[in-house]
Amino acid sequence: MKKVILFDLDGTLTESGEGITKSVQYALEKMGKPEPDRQKLLVFVGPPLTEQFMAYAGMSREEAEQAVVYYKERYSVTGIFENRPYPGIPEMLKKLKEKGFLLAVASSKSEEAVDRVLEHFSLKEYFDEAVGSLKDGGRSRKSDVIEEVLRRLDKSDDRENVLMVGDKEHDIFGAKEAHIPCVAVAYGYGSMEELEAAKPLKIVHNADELLEYLLSL
Repeated sequence: MKKVILFDLDGTLTESGEGITKSVQYALEKMGKPEPDRQKLLVFVGPPLTEQFMAYAGMSREEAEQAVVYYKERYSVTGIFENRPYPGIPEMLKKLKEKGFLLAVASSKSEEAVDRVLEHFSLKEYFDEAVGSLKDGGRSRKSDVIEEVLRRLDKSDDRENVLMVGDKEHDIFGAKEAHIPCVAVAYGYGSMEELEAAKPLKIVHNADELLEYLLSL
């Protein structure tokens, strides 16, 4: 039976913090809630944007949805490409494909943006499926994204062969909700404290260590 590996995108496959935080900064400025310190905005990398605007800036859902519109104004043109694959990621994906793994992306960012990023960095060829959130904001919860990936891969009834890889606690919790294990990467945007508290299957520190672990399964 082929092993199936689901990867988060931001903070797991690509180092996307610059484009995301600059676009959040742009949105907050437009909403009259400026934040000059981009480091504080790294909490926006990974989680669903609407909920994060509500939590971070005390916005109502309506305000947060408008902030997401502003965010997309900048991100869709510029921010999406202020980004790069982490060292060793393309080589790791190539090796996993050669070994017969089924690979998919499970991201909370829009599916259109997921496709654009994978195409831009020549990563799309390695994935059997790439799933993100819907344009209307639906399917943004990680567990919902995972369920859609499993449905498309016809693996909903074969979860014992599926593993999630992510960099934030919501990846780990989403995987648990979907009844699959999760490996956490410490090189992304989640703190070690956050990751350890969420109790993933394992924590790895770079792409080489991740590859070695996945090949050992």
